[in-house]
Amino acid sequence: MEIQANRMDLGFLKHQSEYEEAALRVLRSGWYILGKEDEAFEKEFGEYHGCYCAGLASGLDALWIGIKMLGIGEGDEVIVQGNTYIASVMGISINGATPVFTEPDEYAQIDVEKIEEKITPRTKALMVVHLYGHVCDMTRVQEICKKHHLYLIEDCAQAHGATWRGQKVGTFGDIGCFSFYPTKNIGAFGDAGAVISHSKEIIDQAKVYRNYGSRKHYYNEVVGANSRLDEMQAALLRVRMKYIDEITAERKALAAAYEKGLHNPKVRMITQRPESSSVWHQVVILVEERDRMIEYLAERGIKTIIHYPIPPHLSEAYAYLNVAKGSLPITEKYANSVISIPLYCGMTKQEQDYVIDAINSFA
Repeated sequence: MEIQANRMDLGFLKHQSEYEEAALRVLRSGWYILGKEDEAFEKEFGEYHGCYCAGLASGLDALWIGIKMLGIGEGDEVIVQGNTYIASVMGISINGATPVFTEPDEYAQIDVEKIEEKITPRTKALMVVHLYGHVCDMTRVQEICKKHHLYLIEDCAQAHGATWRGQKVGTFGDIGCFSFYPTKNIGAFGDAGAVISHSKEIIDQAKVYRNYGSRKHYYNEVVGANSRLDEMQAALLRVRMKYIDEITAERKALAAAYEKGLHNPKVRMITQRPESSSVWHQVVILVEERDRMIEYLAERGIKTIIHYPIPPHLSEAYAYLNVAKGSLPITEKYANSVISIPLYCGMTKQEQDYVIDAINSFA
């Protein structure tokens, strides 16, 4: 049996007629940038969170433009967990600010007990990353930000619809940043992103900035960027949004089956913390003999992914920060032992049982 780590085609095929109708609607409209589809998606995604929303060209743009709208830049520090995808860190450094890394906890989220030791007079913000679709302890995070007068940035690229004590992620902080890369739970059919905020002013500024700094065509208020959510992606995302609860429910059921079925003592599955509701963007296991496990599964036709093999502080891109190897041991341990196992909507019980049996038989 051949099992992919992810399947993007199945989501399209399930609602094919609606996606094709949306695409044709855009093609026939004659308007392809910043039109009715973008406005409708921003309204719908914003209302889903109870916030204002600006559609952007990618998740990375959501991060760096959102951070820029907070006035964070040269000389400022932003605390972020070390075991995130490098885009989280790029959102900070593109603005000239300095990322300050801290360790994750047992749930692979930022360890709230280690945040305050990283705060200095230059600290301007705290970025939390809801990795794998799981959720940080947002109660403690908010307390720390309030105590130290820090901006709170939420990277929700993998956590569309996840909640902490019933409240959706992205709505706790000053900004919530989302990616709609095709693999995401709310995935587009190309690059796309969005930033949300309770502040209408921040979102209005982001909308001006994304369009060359222009509110009115050819009248430029600031030196901006070109980062617009195009009409085609907005229309297709509106279809995906209709089924977000269905998508989340299916992924939760698959994750629950993994939790129940996996019992190999060599394997630990990263799970959600109490009082949170994960959307399970990934099911991630920790295995000390990772390379051997990956090879073992591959021999049985099971594909896997590593999220992520090189932590940002050890990447060539951030060598200039001079963060030594071994300085973030928990982060580095995760990088050396995480494996994302197959998880996708449309995965059959037979396929999942095959994966579970293979992992459990690994000796």
